[in-house]
Amino acid sequence: MKKLLVMLADGFEEIEALTVVDILRRANVKCSMCTLEEKEVRGTHDIKVIADISIDNESVKDYDGVILPGGLPGATNLRDSEKVLNLIRDYNKKDKLIAAICAAPIVLSEAGLTEGKAITSYPGFEEQLGNCLYKEDLVVRDGNIITSRGPATAMLFAYEILNYFGYKREAENLYEGMLVKDLIK
Repeated sequence: MKKLLVMLADGFEEIEALTVVDILRRANVKCSMCTLEEKEVRGTHDIKVIADISIDNESVKDYDGVILPGGLPGATNLRDSEKVLNLIRDYNKKDKLIAAICAAPIVLSEAGLTEGKAITSYPGFEEQLGNCLYKEDLVVRDGNIITSRGPATAMLFAYEILNYFGYKREAENLYEGMLVKDLIK
């Protein structure tokens, strides 16, 4: 079973974080919510979440991938954390999944991971992403990096993460069972 880490910093976008956690858990993927400091973290719309672990927990190195929700100031809080930057650089060296949605690709840029990579983000963040190959697709995958546009694309983002790890059948079943197929025609 794959283990994924969803990083939560104060000001995270709730839809992007919790939708991904929900879909991954529905697919029986171990998905831990991880904070930078306190176990309780507030989203950008003042929804409080109790995380599973802190980034200071040694086990964060043992996950198969990390997911970075957007939202402001959540994405900038992640970008400004040396612990987060060091973790995703380490994951990248080990070719582990690094996924970022909305404003969170700025974290990848700060870590030096966007150079020459196909990347998407929330509109308006293009200039903060370095010398990447910017795309306006809903979800973009380039090697071990998956990026997505924003709140409305959170489900597609989560399904792409499942597909990345070979959970194609689970992704298809959830896509159908959650009625996403009825929205996207």
